[in-house]
Amino acid sequence: QVQLVESGGGLVQAGGSLRLSCAASGRTFSSYAMGWFRQAPGKEREFVAAISWSGGNTYYADSVKGRFTISRDKAKNMLYLQMNSLKPEDTAVYYCAAGVAAYGSLYRAEERYDYWGQGTQVTVSS
Repeated sequence: QVQLVESGGGLVQAGGSLRLSCAASGRTFSSYAMGWFRQAPGKEREFVAAISWSGGNTYYADSVKGRFTISRDKAKNMLYLQMNSLKPEDTAVYYCAAGVAAYGSLYRAEERYDYWGQGTQVTVSS
């Protein structure tokens, strides 16, 4: 089992920045690919970014590419999402997720992730 707890959400003005954190505990964190997803009110949950358990590979949704950066610190069992140039359409509950993966693999699909956090709210005002 892996337990994931997100933090760092909040209210920010458009153009501002936030850094989300996800603390992992339980089984070996480094054997998992990690991802961030988000769900806006009335919408389906969507993929935001993913990182391989090696940390060497990353992948982003087109909507956040160039603005968001995913990273991980395996020594601290932490996952991060640095969000810059935030837009009102980035408003959502953000979830981190973990999925068993080979060394350089990462996943976009929700069904590849085995564990999920409870989510943290990000609200971007215009």
